Amino acid sequence: MKAQALADHLAENPVDDEYQTLSIYFPDEEVNSVEVISEDAKTWKMLFDGAVNAKGVEIGAILISPTGQHYPATARLWFFCKNNTVEYEACIMGMNMAIDLDVEELLIMGDSDLIIRQTQGEWETRDIKLTPYKQYVDDLNKRFKSVEFRYIPRFHNELADALATLAAMLPYPGNVHIDPLEIQIRERHGYCNTIEVEPDVQPWYHDIKRFLKTKEYPQQASGDQKRTIRRLAAVSS
Repeated sequence: MKAQALADHLAENPVDDEYQTLSIYFPDEEVNSVEVISEDAKTWKMLFDGAVNAKGVEIGAILISPTGQHYPATARLWFFCKNNTVEYEACIMGMNMAIDLDVEELLIMGDSDLIIRQTQGEWETRDIKLTPYKQYVDDLNKRFKSVEFRYIPRFHNELADALATLAAMLPYPGNVHIDPLEIQIRERHGYCNTIEVEPDVQPWYHDIKRFLKTKEYPQQASGDQKRTIRRLAAVSS
């Protein structure tokens, strides 16, 4: 049926001299929308996310300083939460982190449309389980000079989601302290950094002895090494 419909369409629309082939190239076709966010030298950013799965309830948050420094945090909750309450828990954890760092201006971003709209005051908080969370967030807002809540798609919140998932994957460490993870960037293969050490069969006084005989410094000697050779030569003389 599809082939017959295509044939009928072509028969009813013959090609004339003004026909031009269809250009199938669409630049930036993978871009759905473009949003310009003004950068402020004093504004910190905070990403938050929560996860509820078979392994438990986990939350994650990242503080980003104006200079790009990242401060990640993750936690496992030992009490049951639903999706919306765990998002509030993650948001509160990130806000408390910002308060501890004396942050004055904060931009909070999350992929929970409900939480963001409630904190912005656009939606009412009708669920009685979310009411104390909303009230506590309002109280924390007063600790900042300025606070802005903004919704972001989930694929822009992957780092906070990864932190929440990490808390579920790792066993509970108890009182063991775990340092923050450091993500390194390697541009070369590991074997490229291998340096072969050349054996030095000469004694330690070889360069001094050579200087006393020839008054010439070794070619690879640095300024500090030359001064050391001169001092030792003066002492030995």
